[in-house]
Amino acid sequence: MRSDAIKSGPDRAPARAMLRATGRDAAAIARPLVAVVHTWSDVSPCNLNLRELAQHARAGVEAAGGTAIEFNTIAVTDGIAMGTAGMRASLVSRDWIADSIELAVDGHSLDAMVLLVGCDKTIPAAAMAAARLDVPSVILYGGSIAHGRHKGCPITIQEVFEAVGSHGAGRIDDAELAAVEGHACPGAGACGGQFTANTMAMVLTALGLSPLGANDVPATDADKPAAARRCGELVMQCLRDGPRPREVLTPAAFRNAARLVAATAGSTNAVLHLLAIAHEAGVPLALADFDQAARATPVIADLRPAGRYTAVELSANGGTARVMQALHAGTRLEDHPTIEGRSLHALLDAIALPPATEPVVRSLAQPLKPRGGFGILRGNLSPEGCVVKLAGPGRDRHEGPARVYDDEASAFAAVQSGAIRKGDVVVIRHEGPAGAPGMPEMLAVTAALMGRGLGDDVALITDGRFSGATRGLMVGHVAPEAARGGPIALLHEGDRVLIDVNTGTLSTDADLEARRAGWIAPPPCATRGVLAKYASLVGSAAYGAVTNPVARPGATAAPASKTHTRQSETALAGEPS
Repeated sequence: MRSDAIKSGPDRAPARAMLRATGRDAAAIARPLVAVVHTWSDVSPCNLNLRELAQHARAGVEAAGGTAIEFNTIAVTDGIAMGTAGMRASLVSRDWIADSIELAVDGHSLDAMVLLVGCDKTIPAAAMAAARLDVPSVILYGGSIAHGRHKGCPITIQEVFEAVGSHGAGRIDDAELAAVEGHACPGAGACGGQFTANTMAMVLTALGLSPLGANDVPATDADKPAAARRCGELVMQCLRDGPRPREVLTPAAFRNAARLVAATAGSTNAVLHLLAIAHEAGVPLALADFDQAARATPVIADLRPAGRYTAVELSANGGTARVMQALHAGTRLEDHPTIEGRSLHALLDAIALPPATEPVVRSLAQPLKPRGGFGILRGNLSPEGCVVKLAGPGRDRHEGPARVYDDEASAFAAVQSGAIRKGDVVVIRHEGPAGAPGMPEMLAVTAALMGRGLGDDVALITDGRFSGATRGLMVGHVAPEAARGGPIALLHEGDRVLIDVNTGTLSTDADLEARRAGWIAPPPCATRGVLAKYASLVGSAAYGAVTNPVARPGATAAPASKTHTRQSETALAGEPS
């Protein structure tokens, strides 16, 4: 056992003495030491139930012959940080959570891990840690929040963000905004649509790192504790018989995960996170693989933000297994090992799902849209590639004048003031991994556009990210980013910008290279602390925005020989620029 390094032999008597002080006797110390890691926090509903679920997971570990060692990591809640300077911490936290798991598990030579996760970045962080450490691991998502109800209709946090735009446009009053706010989030669980958390929970299942069906159980469902206990028992099975994470994380597993994201019109953040997980697993994966998956996989799940249903209805109608069986029936899923000890195809073939009561998932023969819910673009505005979100009425082309903003705050102010018109292409730059730093999500801006009724008539491009709750024709992850001299930094107000999904193009007819000599590199936005450290380490979004110092394509910063001014990111939080 790995843990023999800290507990076996005369020389380890001091370590055993300290373990005894925690209430463990000689028999408990002699058993495999299994980390039960959770990202519990009571700052938001997303991770609120994880500490309780951890007790059920540790009971499963100990019933199966292990000794559980519990600890937790940080979590940054996107829904709270959104639109503030704090949103810069979100993506940063992904890598730091993975690092903290590595340090705690390796620092104590623990034998295996059960990882309990909730809000957006905790999920890929757990998968990254599992791939990096390659010790027997099982990951459980804490589950979706139940949807709220307002005026007899189900609502989620998506409606609250969009209500802010409607309020700013004068379409609803203070009382209506307060009512939407008060009804949207009824209890524990992560955001209910096919936003980043639920998308990544599906990804974990597709990768084979979570038991089939476990992540679908909503946070407050009576069956969730049993799912946690099962994960504790399962990790002991993995410890005895395998497989380990890198045996599960095959190229086929990543291709399947990309297809599942495409089929559910899931969050574009999944592209960024899958690239990072593949990097940790040593599996070749590129943006081109996602483009192939999206072009070959229709949207068959009618899920928010663009569809009608939430994760709760999906769970009641077969969950992830329903989606995967539909893809499997059309030979759209490859076979690969899973942590349950059976191959993916074997698991899917063994499940007999009852008839659906609601049409949450369609067949491949009757899809909602003929191609997946995202696309990959390249062109003279993004030579490394970028991701376009297609959750909406199906627009695949937009050409219009650039409305250029050097930060999210000024773009949000422009939307709220009514300065954006039909046909515009809103450009938000200097919000990339190094430039922001931290690559914040632009949900405040995109939701405000929807709330003002402009979602179907404008487009947006950014070197930042989008929330899974974003809908409309939105292009993110533009790489190289502006802060590192990417072409998006050279756009001027009024330049014509073309977004063409069918040809995979993001381009302009402006003479960008003629402007190159006059480009002024911005000064770093963070000069101390964790954000400055992150900016110096992070690589391009086109490669997952990883901070691992080994093979970080795109991490070389542009020289900052000159400076320009930039409006403060804190303006969205109501602070002065």
